[in-house]
Amino acid sequence: MQRFDLGRFDKVERGFLSEKELAAIEAKEISIDRISWVRDLFVFSCYTGLAYIDVMRLTPMSVAIGIDGEFWIITSRKKTSTAVKVPLLPKALEIIDKYKGDVRALAKGTLFPFISNQKLNACLKEVGDLCSIKKNMTFHLARHTFATTITLTNGVPIESVSKMLGHSKITTTQVYAKVVESKLSKDMTNLKNVLGF
Repeated sequence: MQRFDLGRFDKVERGFLSEKELAAIEAKEISIDRISWVRDLFVFSCYTGLAYIDVMRLTPMSVAIGIDGEFWIITSRKKTSTAVKVPLLPKALEIIDKYKGDVRALAKGTLFPFISNQKLNACLKEVGDLCSIKKNMTFHLARHTFATTITLTNGVPIESVSKMLGHSKITTTQVYAKVVESKLSKDMTNLKNVLGF
């Protein structure tokens, strides 16, 4: 059997948080308001897949009742002008509720108070340190976490994930989201059951 030299490939590995790492970030008691606020924005993106600029542009009008009678984020991506519709998971709704009366957000007419991408990413490094996470903590990691840990790993079809991320081509999503081994294991266990093994 021929073996392939895997060292020759320059494929970039997209980072993402595991379920355990995300849970650690969510559960961490943070007494510094600035760090807590950045953590909340990051977690919101982990549950919506929205990029930094799109989170900062959200207004109360971006939250609407969707086709199913539940709350959705309805917006468009700044980068591509592609329409994005994301059903809101309970964790994302909790974070929206937390900032409803924030005077900084009210003054700008946005859903969340504004923070620059540079400051946000600097604070995220602190969040990572506080939670003993060794990964490169940037806001974009949240988008990868949504694609991989929140959706694909839990059986959401890649077509749906692609739509929520605002990708115009599914190939973009395929590169973006690595299917983790636990999902492959689950799928094969289900297949064994179907086949009667």
